[in-house]
Amino acid sequence: MIQYIASIDQGTTSSRCMIFDHDGAVVSVAQKEHEQVFPQAGWVEHDPKQLWINTREVTAQALAKADLRREEIVAMGITNQRETTVVWDRNTGEPVYNAIVWQDTRTDRLCVELGGEHGPDRYRRETGLPLSTYFSGPKVRWILDNVEGARERAEAGDLVFGTIDTWILWNLTEGTHVTDVTNASRTLLMNLETLDWDPQICEDFGIPMSMLPEIRSSSEIYGTGRERGPLPGVPVAGILGDQQAATFGQACLDVGEAKNTYGTGNFLLLNTGTTPVPSEHGLLTTVCYKIGDEPAVYALEGSVAVTGSLVQWLRDNLGIIRSAKDIEPLARSVEDNGGAYFVPAFSGLFAPRWRPDARGVIAGLTRYVNKGHLARAALEATAYQTREVIDAMRADSGVELAALKVDGGMVVNETLMQFQADILGESVTRPVVNETTALGAAYAAGLAVGYWESQDDIRRNWQAGHTWEPVMEDAERERLYAEWNKAVERTYDWTTDSAADPS
Repeated sequence: MIQYIASIDQGTTSSRCMIFDHDGAVVSVAQKEHEQVFPQAGWVEHDPKQLWINTREVTAQALAKADLRREEIVAMGITNQRETTVVWDRNTGEPVYNAIVWQDTRTDRLCVELGGEHGPDRYRRETGLPLSTYFSGPKVRWILDNVEGARERAEAGDLVFGTIDTWILWNLTEGTHVTDVTNASRTLLMNLETLDWDPQICEDFGIPMSMLPEIRSSSEIYGTGRERGPLPGVPVAGILGDQQAATFGQACLDVGEAKNTYGTGNFLLLNTGTTPVPSEHGLLTTVCYKIGDEPAVYALEGSVAVTGSLVQWLRDNLGIIRSAKDIEPLARSVEDNGGAYFVPAFSGLFAPRWRPDARGVIAGLTRYVNKGHLARAALEATAYQTREVIDAMRADSGVELAALKVDGGMVVNETLMQFQADILGESVTRPVVNETTALGAAYAAGLAVGYWESQDDIRRNWQAGHTWEPVMEDAERERLYAEWNKAVERTYDWTTDSAADPS
């Protein structure tokens, strides 16, 4: 009997299940979007129950599409939107509040308060992260402070916390309360050296440690699917945060290899090996993956908040396009950006600038600019922000990238990929299997159960699909980048009040 690996990919805008064969090829996929909840300016939430219901549905659909039985699935992996925070009742499984999404900025003032006289770098040595609304710890604190009775229930041991991987695992199994090191490293609560929760930080945050899941490796059996779940009896054997999963799926397994995922936001990770590398240029130091009992592998990461979601904004808020795929032909209707630059600092600026006071601007407008120029400027914004992150990585690591591996929904946009190669002055390579996030979680699960023997199998499976080479003149590249930087500087000091956030 031929066997397969199932991968659950619970993302920011949708949940899906993908099934892979031993060559890493996609056998089946099912996907369903979920509601984005915006209770007020700057607040972004999801309904945790909807996330689980959709996950259960797409898993059943993926099996049905390929006419597979559960006996043919040897293991399943989980990958997830990171930092998004759920708190629920240990006894009933009922969430006490909506999931607070990684994009949410309501904890801005709390982060300033927690930083005190030390500022945003107060816990960077221990966690590799700045104090930011991006991460989970402040979100947990907000729920305990603002949901009636939550703190009392938490201190009594009745509430538990988890990122989305933990929430999905809890529901897939009989209440297994576990996370992996990659997701734990995004909470601001885990010590990078010990790979365990930091008691002092938890005390500073006012978070009872009884709420926290057990931290495990990214590749081991955590539990089995419950009888009334979508895959009863199937081992859940791999967990990776979505960007680490994409790095693993792209076979960036050696020091100096990097990938960039183009999704709701952009996330570029550089493998730095088994020693964490502190950043002096605004990047995050994070756990890349940990396979079973092997040492943890670390990464430098640059996170850009708004890339693919800018295309959604043009569609949903302005009505410039009817669907996301319309952005490329509209952008190609003009030869250049017409002098317009779009800086989508809807939730402030992430790496490497970390300016929560910034807000989005469109600069350089004249009567000449039309919607084609705006579409091109929106795509170019993604490429400019990626270059900023890569420049910071070079400065921190001393590693020169020979090529950039790319994945995610936006890499089907050839106009964007060519401009990315041009503005970097480096080749950009898209793999045959583009959706490497789900594949990475599948690899982690498959390694745990012996479906794949070693990481060499992953290297052999990776195949280049298309490569874009730079064709832009150096002088033009630097002129465009200098003008982009001028536009970014116009976004600074727009607000000091998180309540004014329009995201």
